[in-house]
Amino acid sequence: GVTVIIICIDSSAKAVKVILKSVMEIFIFKFHFLGCSLCIGLLSINAFDYNCHIDLIKLLKQEGELVRLRKARQKMSELFPLTEEIWLDWLKDEIRLTEEEPNREKVYELFETAVIDYICPDIWLEYAQYSIGGMGSPGGMDKVRSIFERAVTAVGLHMTKGHVVWEAYREFENVMLSTEQELLKTQIERIHTLFRRQLAVPFMDMEATYAEYDEWSEHGVADTVIHQYKKALQQMAKCKSFEEALIVAEPPKLAEYQSYIDFELKEGDPARVQIIFERTLAENCLVPDMWAKYTTYLDRQLKIKDMVLSSHERAVRNCPWTMGLWKSYLLALERHGADHQTVSDVFEKALNAGFIQATDYVEIWQAYLDYLRRRVDFKSSKELEELRGAFSRSLDYMKQDVEERFSESGDSSCIIMQIWARIEALHCKNIQKARELWDSIMTKGNAKYANMWLEYYNLERSYGDPLHCRKALHRAVQCTSDYPEHVSEVLLTFERVEGSLEDWDVAVQKTETRLNRINVQRAKVAEKEANLAGQDVGRADQRRKTKADKKGQKNVQKGTRAGEKRKAEQDDNSGTKRHRGNGNQPSEYMETETGLSGRNAPPGYKPAAHGNKRAAAAVHKQNDDDDKPELRNDNSSVFISNLAYTLEEPEAKLRTQFETCGPVKQIRPVFGTKGNFKGYCYVQFESTVSVAEALKLDRREVEGRPMFVSPCVDKNKNPDFKMFKYNTSMEKQKIFISGLPFSCNKEQLEEICKSHGTVKDIRLVTYRSGKPKGLAYVEFADEAQASQAVLKLDGMCVEDNTISVAISNPPSRNMDKPGSHRLMTDMPRQVFGARGRGRTQLSLLPRSLHRQSGSVSKVENGTAAERMPATASEALNAAGETKPLSNSDFARMLLSK
Repeated sequence: GVTVIIICIDSSAKAVKVILKSVMEIFIFKFHFLGCSLCIGLLSINAFDYNCHIDLIKLLKQEGELVRLRKARQKMSELFPLTEEIWLDWLKDEIRLTEEEPNREKVYELFETAVIDYICPDIWLEYAQYSIGGMGSPGGMDKVRSIFERAVTAVGLHMTKGHVVWEAYREFENVMLSTEQELLKTQIERIHTLFRRQLAVPFMDMEATYAEYDEWSEHGVADTVIHQYKKALQQMAKCKSFEEALIVAEPPKLAEYQSYIDFELKEGDPARVQIIFERTLAENCLVPDMWAKYTTYLDRQLKIKDMVLSSHERAVRNCPWTMGLWKSYLLALERHGADHQTVSDVFEKALNAGFIQATDYVEIWQAYLDYLRRRVDFKSSKELEELRGAFSRSLDYMKQDVEERFSESGDSSCIIMQIWARIEALHCKNIQKARELWDSIMTKGNAKYANMWLEYYNLERSYGDPLHCRKALHRAVQCTSDYPEHVSEVLLTFERVEGSLEDWDVAVQKTETRLNRINVQRAKVAEKEANLAGQDVGRADQRRKTKADKKGQKNVQKGTRAGEKRKAEQDDNSGTKRHRGNGNQPSEYMETETGLSGRNAPPGYKPAAHGNKRAAAAVHKQNDDDDKPELRNDNSSVFISNLAYTLEEPEAKLRTQFETCGPVKQIRPVFGTKGNFKGYCYVQFESTVSVAEALKLDRREVEGRPMFVSPCVDKNKNPDFKMFKYNTSMEKQKIFISGLPFSCNKEQLEEICKSHGTVKDIRLVTYRSGKPKGLAYVEFADEAQASQAVLKLDGMCVEDNTISVAISNPPSRNMDKPGSHRLMTDMPRQVFGARGRGRTQLSLLPRSLHRQSGSVSKVENGTAAERMPATASEALNAAGETKPLSNSDFARMLLSK
């Protein structure tokens, strides 16, 4: 701390001010000194702390420590690209220093570094203006023009700021007008050329530039210039809406920039596409997806070496934690013929970038190993030994560095070792090394997977001999636990083709023994699970019984008071005539919900005083709407349900959701008697075209719950209308995954599945509340990919959960089809109103008794249905007689389902 002792000799106000000022200076100096020391200490621990670099630069600038300030800025620029503000601040400080120092080359070098980080018109303008100061040196005039030309090439197409650089260039040439006739003509022609070039480029407010040229030119504006100017005006008119949207938008403006990029991509002008990408990244430099889109465009469209490699380098400097950007950088270096040392240096930087998951390190190693394999001439030993050394190093790196950090190698299937084994077998003809690698793969916990053994078998089949093929399949039969039937079939097929009778007998004996053992184990597991389920059912019955007893006692205590209350309500309502809804009301009027089951409120009805004021106001507003019914059009309306009862201002929130589908005519949320929102509403559009777009929003989350969107259909006219969005037949290109952790989202699941094929769609199954069920459907491009995914993913561990994977076979929903075995098929169908079945129309028959009692052999979503117990199936005989079921009968019946 700082101890300050003040001895007041002079009591005048001036003396007190001087003393206080001195004390403040001491405190400020001490604060800055401690702050700088703290920042330096933090940076010694973590040199990549961006905010700490910023704080240190600010403190050093306040102290006036120019030498230390220069070093701090230099250190930060080596690690990160600097923003436009930081660069301009640094450059202006360096320019002030060079006023006393004759060496301007250091500032020129600093400017060259600054213009690389981002495309910034202000930095280019500062660069050009600074170069004018050195015009008197040899070659100074040419240097100024060269910098201006580079500036208009880099930022001249910037719609809102580019014109400033053009105008500065013209002003410079105007100043350079000479009195000599020959030089004067040349200079005037330069200015004419600059005007013509600028007027051919669309800018905001470019009319002022045209008026200036018209006034400056002695002979007016040429027709060719007018033609180019009009074309630029048309282009500016197309872009004006995007520029205005950027002006009013709040940072980071990603959506507005993405729309602008999509527009320029359709227009197809590479220079304009590049400038809009650069503008986007200048404001969103930490968005990896935007860098990925930009570098992909440059790789596939422009293919200019310096531009492509520079952009890739900037991408990884801005987002070093993103493995995909490093991988693309390595490919771009190889594509453009970079030397081996450069590629290796970039790969080493990638390893030190600090990726966020173990699998990222696996992928970057795979990319580098692929590069090394492509440069190997297998007739030479030098590159081959380097490749083998890299494979060996990658395995050590996964075991030591990655496992230590993430507690996993990230390569559970040993993909790197599999590739190495195939290279040894195919290119090096070294099948013995390949077998050693596969032995190591199997000892890492992969011996229980059928697909791993089949990969090894295929390798032996292609490059080995029948003896080792047979040996691999015998080991597979003994070790496989996920699909033993499949590997047994492969073994038997192999012996049919190549084996002797003795080999066949041995294979049959081994497969039968193994499958019998597996079936016994499965039966024990099933029995154990059934016992556990039975115990759970017994405990649930006991809880329900206890709860029912307590409820009965409460009803006995409250019976008298409830009866008195009911009588009082009847007395209050006597003589009150209620107007019930008319079923014959014309369908063109929108249905109105008041919370009274379709009835208008009785005379004198008021919402509950203790309710929410906002909700009560909504009820009053709705009742006012009932007095003036609006024209109903089901064809342009959708019905929204499963919304949260606690949703505040549902009309405003739903309007933002559905305005993207088309103009909304009205949104009518439905409220209860106490003003509480009932979780559903009607949305009517001005056009029927919007309905199809609105239906695409089905299952979109609104405050954590999936919103159900369905057509608005009058069930009086369409009692059989049902809408089920998903298929109910086997989908061979789609897999069903169960046992997922509840924390798993779409991005994580796509990351897991994409290595096995092209993922077209992912649907996570949730409850109506939005909470996950741990189930998902993943659609691949074709059946082969889906089958491969089943083999690879079934039994995989995801966050300590073992998942089950099967080909999608959703359960049949044929309860209302003719021929379905419903219990009451001879009962006439009830016709409900437009609002569906009321509470008093619920069926009290247990759901289990509606199901078919016969055996079902169909496999649905990877689980085989079992037979219903005899006691349950006999409870319903052909004559419709029922036998009372005991608790144990119900328990067995539920267990079977």
